[in-house]
Amino acid sequence: MRILLVEDAADVAEAIVACTRRMGHDTDWESNGKRAAERVLADCYDLLILDVMLPDMDGLALLQRVRGRKLATQVLMLTARGEIEERVEALDMGANDYLVKPFDFRELEARVRALLRQGSGTPTNLLSCANLTIDRKSRTVQLDGLALDLTRREVMLLELLVARPGRIFIKDELIDRL
Repeated sequence: MRILLVEDAADVAEAIVACTRRMGHDTDWESNGKRAAERVLADCYDLLILDVMLPDMDGLALLQRVRGRKLATQVLMLTARGEIEERVEALDMGANDYLVKPFDFRELEARVRALLRQGSGTPTNLLSCANLTIDRKSRTVQLDGLALDLTRREVMLLELLVARPGRIFIKDELIDRL
């Protein structure tokens, strides 16, 4: 799945990018709110991890643009500001979840998995199609109960196809998502 991280603190961003890539996701990073807005509106992302305090355009304004364009992208707000009013405001504006810094990376991973499940309409980490089963958490694939030895990219492709049964993809869209 494709993730856009919008975070201006380089050390935090590098750690989150490393974490989401270990999970098997293609993750882009942008540190500027205005440039992030251009990217998210021009490209297709499954998840937007969005800091509130950003240069040029804050995270709430970016969230408002994303929801104003009716994009179905899942949005996880990530911020050091944890006051209830700010969390309620972000959620009411269309954020799907809110995580307060500092956080445990296990919680971030679980929230990313949950949001990507919601975005695909699947309530668990398991995706199935006929006799094929994909476990999104462990990034493993089984066919007729036997484990398949696949590369990360092959697992990502299968996950993309199985999560959207009956959908016809054009080659360029598959390449963009991988």
